[in-house]
Amino acid sequence: MRDDNGTLFERWVAPVLQHFFLDRDELQAHRDSIDWESALSYLTNPQVSYPRYYREFSCHGFVDGYLCPEAAVAYDPITQYALPPNEDWVRQGVIDAIQGYPTRILDLGCGTGSTTCRLKAAFPNAEVVGLDLSPYMLVMAEQKALEADLNIHWRQGKAEQTDFPDNSFDVVTASLLLHELPPTIAQAVLQEAHRLLRSGGEVIILDCNQKALRQTPFLANFFEEPFLRDYAAESLDAWLGAAQFGLVRTQDHWLVHQISRGVKGVYQPNPEEPLFADLEALEDLEWATG
Repeated sequence: MRDDNGTLFERWVAPVLQHFFLDRDELQAHRDSIDWESALSYLTNPQVSYPRYYREFSCHGFVDGYLCPEAAVAYDPITQYALPPNEDWVRQGVIDAIQGYPTRILDLGCGTGSTTCRLKAAFPNAEVVGLDLSPYMLVMAEQKALEADLNIHWRQGKAEQTDFPDNSFDVVTASLLLHELPPTIAQAVLQEAHRLLRSGGEVIILDCNQKALRQTPFLANFFEEPFLRDYAAESLDAWLGAAQFGLVRTQDHWLVHQISRGVKGVYQPNPEEPLFADLEALEDLEWATG
């Protein structure tokens, strides 16, 4: 909600964060310590064109969205306060939801790589790829991975059109991505995830709790999130089903978040099955189609 004095986020939340929780001098020093020209030349894909919804995306008080050094440097310090009760606990939910032993993992909309790095640490023998539209975010992600001595491949690209081959990943994840997209693009991301996964592959989605958002509509006005209302009005389970995922299930995660999971190759989910109990179903399917 915007009036002549700006959004509620710009008027109240951003000033509080900047004056009481963020060390602006430290953020500025971090920004100035990076050779952005060199780093961006390495991580920018010249074939990528920014869609309109991304170019005109103003989020969390950043006029240029995520296409600027300021957003990239400030993202992690801000996010630690935006993921109650604890960012580590919240992101760990993505790791815990994975049921198999993946050899190739793709993290869509990876941002500064917070979840991506956790995936690589949890599955050290897997090839892990982080993809994001913002090369500035990827600069921070690569820095984070290097500091943790994690070998991760970073790619600039659209989550809805990755250009990776069909059936090339065992797990596709997306953390805090879909609520920042127009619903049609969010659904296209899930369709792309289905295309990229091998049979039996898992998609894991960490995002805002849609039920909680519907019960607290003022939050959509509080944060500068242009597509949050649309996201809250939809059903991620329905989107996953429309993308042909089976055994789709969403569970509340620390009340204000949710974890959703679907499996490629199982088309008749049974609501009576325990949460995430798909391994037996896959074995039965393989035996029946032998």
